[in-house]
Amino acid sequence: MKRLSRRARTVAQLSNSINRHLNLYTLTAAAAGVGIMALAQPVQAKIVYTPANEKFPVTLDLNHDGIGDFALALGDRADSQDVWGFAWAYAPRSNPSNEIVATAKGGYEPAVALRSGERIGSGRLFGNGDILVEHLSHFGRGSSYTKWFDQWGNGGKGLKNRYLGLKFMIKGKVHYGWARVTVTTSGNNFTATLTGYAYETIPNKSIIAGKTKGKDDESVASVAAPSPASQTLGMLALGAPGVPLWRKESLAATL
Repeated sequence: MKRLSRRARTVAQLSNSINRHLNLYTLTAAAAGVGIMALAQPVQAKIVYTPANEKFPVTLDLNHDGIGDFALALGDRADSQDVWGFAWAYAPRSNPSNEIVATAKGGYEPAVALRSGERIGSGRLFGNGDILVEHLSHFGRGSSYTKWFDQWGNGGKGLKNRYLGLKFMIKGKVHYGWARVTVTTSGNNFTATLTGYAYETIPNKSIIAGKTKGKDDESVASVAAPSPASQTLGMLALGAPGVPLWRKESLAATL
């Protein structure tokens, strides 16, 4: 009877030891699991998008800090024979270093009418004051005509939901964004309407015209296959159901 009692006590002590080891492995596995999950998370760029439906003139505040980043303006001039109408975008005095994707470097060059899906970033040519629409009505002796200039006028047909590529500063760092604009024509007249805008919160990170949310295709993290050690920790983290698997793996390793 005494021998049986000692054996029972020995078994009980061994069971407690195993339980302590399993608890330790479970805690370690949980910590490792958290680390692996953290490493597996894709690095995502955050896009801030704002819907809109505003006709020019508009002050565009991309990051909603109360300071205008761009002015989307209308203007005209006339003489004895000609009447000109304009729509253009420019950086206001509060942010003179902000720029718009243009066909040439310099002031008041034609603004590019980007299509959805085009990338806006450091590889683009930017100007600080760009013309969207330029329209001329000529009234001369014996002749009169109308002319439309630049991409947004589209020969008098206008454009729907094209994009201005934007580069602007936040706390001294470059950020990229876009403004979606529709130009509608009617005879010799036109309207330009801002229909939405967005910017990338990560400095110097390019943005896709028209993209409003979602992970950045360039920043998808790759995850390596788990090592044998992490597989063992994962099995032990299962608790009691994982013990047979752990024993099987340990036995296979010794063969």
